[in-house]
Amino acid sequence: MLLRLTALTKRYPAVTALDGLTLEVPRGLIGLVGANGAGKSTMFRLLLGLTQPTEGHIQVCGVDVAADPIEVRSRLGYMPEHDCLPLDQTAADVVSTFGELSGLPRRAARQRASDILDLVGLDEARFRPIGGFSTGMRQRTKLAQALVGDPELVLLDEPTAGLDPLGREEMLALVARLGTFGISVIMATHLLDDVQQVCDHVVMIDAGRLVVAGETASLLDRTGAVTVDVGRHHDELVAGLARAGVAAAVVNGAVEATVDGDLQLDLVRDVVADLGLPLFRLSTRLTSLDEVFLRSAGGPE
Repeated sequence: MLLRLTALTKRYPAVTALDGLTLEVPRGLIGLVGANGAGKSTMFRLLLGLTQPTEGHIQVCGVDVAADPIEVRSRLGYMPEHDCLPLDQTAADVVSTFGELSGLPRRAARQRASDILDLVGLDEARFRPIGGFSTGMRQRTKLAQALVGDPELVLLDEPTAGLDPLGREEMLALVARLGTFGISVIMATHLLDDVQQVCDHVVMIDAGRLVVAGETASLLDRTGAVTVDVGRHHDELVAGLARAGVAAAVVNGAVEATVDGDLQLDLVRDVVADLGLPLFRLSTRLTSLDEVFLRSAGGPE
């Protein structure tokens, strides 16, 4: 088990940042989702043993954080959200320094830094001062320093913050790739699309309380909406479905029908065949994580 929280609570004088969280999270790519102020950064500080819970217990990678925070931190990598890199240093110097801090000999740390910077796409830029880096390059450098110590688990705090669409996609591809190396990830973000794209498990919190947790795929239920693309024959299909008792309408150049179960889905297919229409696409729509969050948090649907 990657993470086990038992009645985890963290109170500050003016606010309760986390309120009675109890859950178990398996190894893999985990999305920690919540709006700004939901308690994500507090959660990371607790996992790292940098602050103590008011109540409750935490185990990370099988280690009790309160009993041995140093052992926990030796197994973790951490990519902070805020700017934290020395701008007058090169990426190679910064990442190799973190490698030495993790216990690697100097030469091994330099080699490891070179390998990791190549992994994150900074091989050619590794000897340039960080002050000349773009936002995306600085984010990659922060990811590299989190990985250089060969951690079991990497904590990523808003890794796509400030990135343009291309940079965001490239960062998410890097995060997804970590799973192929056997590294678990907890990615804190308020962007549900990022989680839906790369994470196989999601934990949603709101105002310090657990909203929902589970496998991403299991949370994305089928909505009952079916999209049917029959080219320019959409009006003919809508009329045919109406005669068969299936509600449908033209949406963005395709037919969107509302079905209740597999029998009606088969009926849609049969109507297309009976009318002799070309079928370019027939797909069911899934809920988004936005819809899951709103439904589970009791917000408007």
